[in-house]
Amino acid sequence: MIKAALTDKMRNLRDGYSSALIELGYQNDNVVVLDADLALSTKTKRFGTVFPKRFFDCGIAEANMMGVAAGLATCGKIAFASTFAVFATGRCYDQIRQSIAYPELDVKIVATHAGISVGGDGASHQMLEDMALMRVLPHMRVLAPADAIEVEDMIPAIAATAGPFYVRMGRADAPVIFDKHRDFQLGKSVLLRRGKDVTIVATGTMTAEALRAYELLEPDGIKARVVHMPTVKPLDGAAVRKAATETGCLVTCEEHSVIGGLGAAVAEAMGERPVPLLRIGINDVFGESGSARELMEKYGLTAAAIAEHARRAMKLRDGT
Repeated sequence: MIKAALTDKMRNLRDGYSSALIELGYQNDNVVVLDADLALSTKTKRFGTVFPKRFFDCGIAEANMMGVAAGLATCGKIAFASTFAVFATGRCYDQIRQSIAYPELDVKIVATHAGISVGGDGASHQMLEDMALMRVLPHMRVLAPADAIEVEDMIPAIAATAGPFYVRMGRADAPVIFDKHRDFQLGKSVLLRRGKDVTIVATGTMTAEALRAYELLEPDGIKARVVHMPTVKPLDGAAVRKAATETGCLVTCEEHSVIGGLGAAVAEAMGERPVPLLRIGINDVFGESGSARELMEKYGLTAAAIAEHARRAMKLRDGT
């Protein structure tokens, strides 16, 4: 079990991303970074300030950016391409499929402003389908870090691993839950809390809400197993099946559509060993404008909702 704690410390995942990129830039001359006129928002501009000859702002031409990233990768570069998630996956799907995933090029797509917590920008910018789009592509690995510390561990790990990656991050500051750095392991889950009554599997910044749900359940004598899943593809199916066997019921949590994301991946993994599974996410609807917190509450992406689903899952398991 890895130590994780809920504290008052908040940090934006994009800060972790920019710090990791700059460190990589010093270590490896082949690291290049591309953006699409959003370098201040994605915070890749910081890399460009330090390494101006290895930074390419492609303007409001996201599909072209993916093609340029693919071209650079064919020349031996490790290309990090960033923009908002709604543009990175929806607008560029054909280029990603044909020019990056199919030839297995060394392009790391790191998207920011994913999920409902984009807030006031509304449904047109709240990308809730990106993990589903990327999961279905052969050769593509799909990751969702929980906090800025994990971003700083994840980015060098994917840089050192050949082939395409998709990393999704939100817009808002997120609680720092890991107290120290670790070697990031692709395709491995992270056990944060031991428990035998119900398993909560979370990804991205929903992992902090899962830890809060653990605290809400504990006074009732419910010991929840909390599993953080930073890699949605390849999924740690062994951990899912072990949890299904040992706790008999699961709840998944993601700031993404319940279709095609973490919940779907978990359901697929436990298909031969079915137990009650409740999925928390966006239920096949578009979002709307509002503050990040208001939207998280409206769409049920809170610790209280996770705790309630955990109780329901236990009742389904017990037939009560």
